[in-house]
Amino acid sequence: MTVFLCSKCGTAITPELAELAAVPDVSDDERDRDKETRRASATVPRGHYAIDPEPWGPPYVVQDDQEVSKPAQSRGPVVCREEGFVISAGSRRTVLVHPDDAAGLQPLPNWENSSGCCGPTGDEGLNRACPCGAPVATLAADCFGPFEPRLDPVRAYAFSQ
Repeated sequence: MTVFLCSKCGTAITPELAELAAVPDVSDDERDRDKETRRASATVPRGHYAIDPEPWGPPYVVQDDQEVSKPAQSRGPVVCREEGFVISAGSRRTVLVHPDDAAGLQPLPNWENSSGCCGPTGDEGLNRACPCGAPVATLAADCFGPFEPRLDPVRAYAFSQ
């Protein structure tokens, strides 16, 4: 079992979690979303975590092929900025957990990097902090994307017993 800790203060961010072999596939069909919040099902089941080997989050770079756009990051939407369609060049190996397994994380002051329609899109960067105030994670919880907190692989670390 593994607990994730804040790199700044050492506070446990999660309870003990079991690793999944891969990031689970989750339906992005509108019919499978919660009727009240419009959120997708959590990407990772409670009590588990998964490591995403792909880049996720900012910075974003212009996609090579502007004719055939791709999602900006895994399970995310296509993102078009002033310079064209972009793709993530962000951190690899972010740690996905169930939202209830990171319940102690707080929004950054003034809800920094938390814009979105029905919740934060997660594409603006870190938007959740450890109780000590250190930014450690990004919550994606908008009505059109995934529902997942992602721990930054540098700002949070794993402790296995």
